[in-house]
Amino acid sequence: MNKLGEKNKGRFVVFEGIDGSGKSTQIKKISQRLQAFGYKVYSTFEPTDGPIGSLIRQMLTGEVSTDQRTIASLFAADRTDHLVNEKNGIRLKVDQGQIVLCDRYYFSSYAYHAQYIDMKRVIQANSLNAEILKPDLTLFIDVDPDICFERIQNNRTHFEMYEKIDILKQVRNNYFKAFEALKGLEKIAVIDGNSTMEIVEDAIFYEINKILKIK
Repeated sequence: MNKLGEKNKGRFVVFEGIDGSGKSTQIKKISQRLQAFGYKVYSTFEPTDGPIGSLIRQMLTGEVSTDQRTIASLFAADRTDHLVNEKNGIRLKVDQGQIVLCDRYYFSSYAYHAQYIDMKRVIQANSLNAEILKPDLTLFIDVDPDICFERIQNNRTHFEMYEKIDILKQVRNNYFKAFEALKGLEKIAVIDGNSTMEIVEDAIFYEINKILKIK
């Protein structure tokens, strides 16, 4: 396929990491970098700002009380809508030839909800989403939980449900358990996020370039 053809081929790249790992910052930087090479880029996030995602956010902040099984189910439902929404669904954007950069996807559910529910059940709850669209690449920005927690404390006045140091450490462990469980089925790259922002960005771009073959 020629370079023009590569630019017209959609891709789905997911950014994962514990809270405070710098995912959103890196998505902005990588988006700008890809656009400079002529790629059409669509950035998005989970939970979404749709009806289900908005309810999830109220639960995460404690505005609406909930059970962990309920929130896990809602995340899976929000994810399905995120994929197939007729207006701005991820599947649609990829089919249109765009590079979709997503802040969180189903590995977040595996890592966060496995604290309360057997991970195999969480994976099963998201099996429909995996059938609809698997990422071309999942990037895990691995940052020391103590550093992440310090960032959260410095940037927030209110904390969400999972933004506690012991939870962050367990979530990080769960990510690696999930990666091991699905290593033959998913393309995953672990990025050392403890370096400078520029070094982390270059490491991420290096991994993305493996699938886009920009240069």
